[in-house]
Amino acid sequence: MTGLNPNTLNTVEALIAAHTPGYALEQRFYTDPAIYELELERIVNRNWVLAGHQSELANVGDFKVVKVGRESAIVVRSPDKSIKAFANVCRHRGSLVCLEAAGSTRKFTCPYHGWVYDTDGKLVAARDMPDDFDWGAHSLNTVSCDTIHGLIFICFSDAPPALENCKRELAEPMAMFDFENLKVAAYREYPISGNWKLSIENYQECYHCATAHPDYARMHTLMLDRKKRERVQAPMLERMEACGLKDINIDRIDTSARPGEIGYGYGRTALFDGYQTGSKDGSPVAPLLGNLKGYDGGASDFSLGAFSFLLAYSDHVVAYVFTPVDLNNSRCDIYWLVRANAVEGKDYNVDELVWLWDITTKADKTIIANNFKGVRSRYYKPGPFSGMERNEKRYVDWLLQELARP
Repeated sequence: MTGLNPNTLNTVEALIAAHTPGYALEQRFYTDPAIYELELERIVNRNWVLAGHQSELANVGDFKVVKVGRESAIVVRSPDKSIKAFANVCRHRGSLVCLEAAGSTRKFTCPYHGWVYDTDGKLVAARDMPDDFDWGAHSLNTVSCDTIHGLIFICFSDAPPALENCKRELAEPMAMFDFENLKVAAYREYPISGNWKLSIENYQECYHCATAHPDYARMHTLMLDRKKRERVQAPMLERMEACGLKDINIDRIDTSARPGEIGYGYGRTALFDGYQTGSKDGSPVAPLLGNLKGYDGGASDFSLGAFSFLLAYSDHVVAYVFTPVDLNNSRCDIYWLVRANAVEGKDYNVDELVWLWDITTKADKTIIANNFKGVRSRYYKPGPFSGMERNEKRYVDWLLQELARP
């Protein structure tokens, strides 16, 4: 049951009802604290978020802390070798338990009063407690945690969206790149001065790419309108099979997701001639992934839930996670993944690997911040989406659908 004021819910319902299909959202969706609270409850805490790759937690006791909005989770390799997640909140008086971003440990000690938890989340030490103290009732709260072909996901809900069909339908495309046997070669965190929805909306469309991202635009055909893009797909499709790839298209994203399930999707788009991967000159920056036999000149897009998106070149994968920090700020976490046996300095150079999406994301930070400044102006009025903003429109429709869902 929501703790929000009924008047707030009535106002949001009225805003949703007044929304013009095919147009951007009204100002209050980006600036109203009450709407943000509703988003945390009905969208952010209800949906799966990418928390990294299983290779980051290779050994028992390896852990990392993942923050989403006001929540914080400890994700850890437990003694039974499984990956588990716990709320980073002490069961004594609520302090954060783990202040380190990542590491390896046999126990977690709360820095406030010294309560100690093992890597299964069980309370194992607490000084001066009464004889009838129930140790078993004071374990760390569990956070929903699962893996999708090597990718770790968490959800701050005890009843998260189902993953079974996602795992099944994405098994073949993810196997082509051998996601299970990748490793994180680089990780960067990008703070963004803008509401979280603007950050994801910006990622969803390439209407801005030709203007804002010249390096991206000279290699990726996604910036083209649909008819032009279809014409340049043909050479890539002809090369696919010989390179060990299949032409697969899956669309269960946003409003196309089955009720009660995570949204997900997959598709591959051609790069411009001369580009084998996303690098400065188009040449490979890491060994081919999985059992791929060559470069078809394409890049694959994966969508997994509301906040997590991946771009798979033939030699590396780039994973993006967009999450809210507060009403006015968001964050983009990016993971660059290569095959597990690739050796840094020999098989890949980190600076070359991260180059494209580091400069692109830094440019997007400025774009989103300026967008947010304009959205907060008294002169802002929602405008219509272009044909190249179809995915953004679908995402907006999904957001409104979820806000309306009790």
